[in-house]
Amino acid sequence: MTARTLLTALAAASLGVCTMARAGAVGEIHRVAHTPSAAIRDAQHRDALRITVWYPAADGVAETPLQIGPPGHPLFEAGRAAADAPFAPGRHPVILFSHGFGGSARMMAWFGTALARAGDVVIAVDHPGTNARDPITMAGSLLVWDRAVDLRVALDTAQADRRIGPHLDLQRLGVAGFSMGGITALLSAGARVDVDHYIQFCHSHAADPTCAAQAEAPDLTLAAREQAMKTPQMAPLAKHAGDDYAIPGVRAVFVMAPGGIEALAPASLRTLNTPTSILLGDADPVAPPASNGRLATTLLPHATLKVLHDVGHYDFLADCTALGRQRESLCQHFRVPQQRTHATAIATAEAFFASHL
Repeated sequence: MTARTLLTALAAASLGVCTMARAGAVGEIHRVAHTPSAAIRDAQHRDALRITVWYPAADGVAETPLQIGPPGHPLFEAGRAAADAPFAPGRHPVILFSHGFGGSARMMAWFGTALARAGDVVIAVDHPGTNARDPITMAGSLLVWDRAVDLRVALDTAQADRRIGPHLDLQRLGVAGFSMGGITALLSAGARVDVDHYIQFCHSHAADPTCAAQAEAPDLTLAAREQAMKTPQMAPLAKHAGDDYAIPGVRAVFVMAPGGIEALAPASLRTLNTPTSILLGDADPVAPPASNGRLATTLLPHATLKVLHDVGHYDFLADCTALGRQRESLCQHFRVPQQRTHATAIATAEAFFASHL
């Protein structure tokens, strides 16, 4: 029995209530790619795209904690992995992953390392202009379609890498995302952005949090974004918002608490034939289900929806430490233990990808 088959069976038996069983070692590799789009979105106009790869590692490697926060005083525990460990033999399914607005690959390592432990290679990025490690920019906020470009560049970089490439089975390619990463995942499968549709929605639903400035960038209001989109710098780029950013070969999409769905053209969702699994919480004030995950489910012809009771938006971030619960606002409002939510997300995603990849 393979690690993936074992974990899937265990997950199916304990869906949503238990933490995942350890099925194998996980490695972590970091790479950097260079793309003109990154330079437009990055506050310092750097063209670098940071890439993180989690993967099944050879037995016997020493994993270390993946933490976020001051050294020795972490605010978040994100998982465990062995830096630059040898790969487990063979080729493995590939999952591209996109973090949320103001997030990072490391913040979602709880999910990425779990899938790697089950047998997948997970390729994640820090999206320029909308990540937690760098200043958030107006360009990063506006050019959401370039997030799909980031995933394509990351995949190409991994494929060309002599350590990583030989272990990728690109006949089994999936994509996943959290929050704004849900848009990224759907764009990677063939959905398209419709800026006018989003603006019209927000003008008629001004109170919807989807239209408000995000807590991570309170100055980026709808009015400010509309004005910026018309500037000489942004207007030529906005003309490409509705282009096709699909990544060839994507066979399955898994999204958690997707946000900004109103920015996608409804017609492009209705014709998207890729199987899609949507997981969200019914207590989400950041990406309200009615205008996001539930809406996507009604439009997508091959979507399934799982709703977690009393789960909010930030429940899908890395585990808060005791210090994080004292100091970090993102750790203040959990009604359900995070580990339970994470276990359900991991089990649901692994079972979904196992059935489609």
